[in-house]
Amino acid sequence: MRTPDHHPSRRRFLDATGAMVAFGLAAGCTADSSASDSSASDSATSGSSKSGSGEPGSASSGAPGPAAAAPVPPTGAHQAGITLPQPAQSNLLAVVADLTASADAGPLLAELGTTVRALADGSDARLLGLPPGDLTVTIGVGPRLVRMAGRSLPGTTDLPRFSRERIAAQARGGDLLIQVCASDALVPPVVATALLDQAGDRLRERWRQSAHRGPNIAVDKALTAPRNLLGFIDGIVGPHTTAAQDRHLWLAGPAPVAGGTIAVVRRMELDLPRFAALSVAEQEAVFGRRRATGDPLSGGTITSDPSLGAKTPDGRYLIPADAHVRRANANAVGAGLMLRRSYSTDSPAAGLLFISFQNDIRTFTSTLTHMDDSDALLGFTTTTASATFLILPGFDSRRPLGSPLFP
Repeated sequence: MRTPDHHPSRRRFLDATGAMVAFGLAAGCTADSSASDSSASDSATSGSSKSGSGEPGSASSGAPGPAAAAPVPPTGAHQAGITLPQPAQSNLLAVVADLTASADAGPLLAELGTTVRALADGSDARLLGLPPGDLTVTIGVGPRLVRMAGRSLPGTTDLPRFSRERIAAQARGGDLLIQVCASDALVPPVVATALLDQAGDRLRERWRQSAHRGPNIAVDKALTAPRNLLGFIDGIVGPHTTAAQDRHLWLAGPAPVAGGTIAVVRRMELDLPRFAALSVAEQEAVFGRRRATGDPLSGGTITSDPSLGAKTPDGRYLIPADAHVRRANANAVGAGLMLRRSYSTDSPAAGLLFISFQNDIRTFTSTLTHMDDSDALLGFTTTTASATFLILPGFDSRRPLGSPLFP
C-alpha cells in the first residue's frame, strides 16, 4: 500500500499492525436483514484459529475468553457486510484509496477477493494468529473506475456538493472502498493491513476511519438498531425484508453489476455540546422521535409510520416541519429506501460515519437535497469526508471479485 509519504515494506506492515493492536482500535459495522418493511427512510443501519500455546486466541493460557463469533461466508450472490451477519458486529474500519496509474483493476480485485477468502477462513498468516470470527470485508469501486468499465453502468455518478461540508480534496471521492467489520476490535486493523499489503504499490490511501456501534436495541422481530452519539436509536427504517431489498437495495442489472449495490460514505462531525444543551423535548423535536423509545412524535410504536399530517388541537404539527423524520421521509422526498448504517466515531472528532446502501444514487441525493433545505438535524453536523462506490457483486472461486466488470 502506498501513501503520499511512505513506501510499503514488510517492516511497515509489521509496524502498522503492531501499532493498531497496541491501540486496540474499536470500530463498528452491522447488517440487519429480516424485519418489517416501512415506507419511510429516516435516520435511524468462528473462523479457524491456528493459535497454540502463547498465541492470540489460545485456550491453553489464562482464563477462557468469550465464545468466538460465528463465521460469515465471504462468497455468494452478494458480498458480506451489507445484510449479513445479523445481529450486528460492533467494529468497523473503512479505508478509501486510489489506484495508481500503472495498476490494473481486474487482477488487483481478483487478488483482493482471494485474500478475503483466506482471511475469512483463518488461513492467511497475516492474521497473526487472531481468529477471524465473524469478519466481513466489503469492497467497492468509485465512479472513475466504473466509467472505465462502461459509462452507462450504475455507479458512474460522483456525489454533488452539499451545504455544511468542510471536505479536503483528499477526503472527497476515491477509487476503492475497503470496509472491514468484526466483533473483535483487533481484527479490522490487522485485516486492512493485510489487504493493503497485498495491493502494495497499486493503491494509494486517501483516508481511513474507525468507528463503533453500541449495544443493539430490539426494534421488531429480528431487527435491531443501536443508539447514536446524540442518544437516539439509529437505523429504524429501511428495506429490511427480502422483498424490499430486491426493490430498493440490490442492483438487478445490467449483468456485470447484478447483485451489487451503491454505497454512500460520509464522515460527519457532531456538535455534541450544543445538542446536549437542548432540553429533551427540544432534542426530540429535532429528530421527530422520542429519545427513550424511538416512537414517532405523532404516536404509535417505534415501528409505526410517522403520521406527517397529525396535528395538535391548536393546529401545530406533532412532528415539526423541520424534524429529521419529516425531511428524510421517503414518501415526502419521492425516493426509494436506503439501507442506512451509521457508526459512532471519536477521532478525529466525535461524530458519525454514515454509510447507506441503495440501488439508485438518486435515493441518497434526492433525500439529502430535501434535507439540505430545512432539516433541523443538519444544523448540528459538518461533513468532513464524502464518496460513493459501486459495491461489487458477490464472488466465489469460479467468479473472481470484480471479474464481470474487469475481466
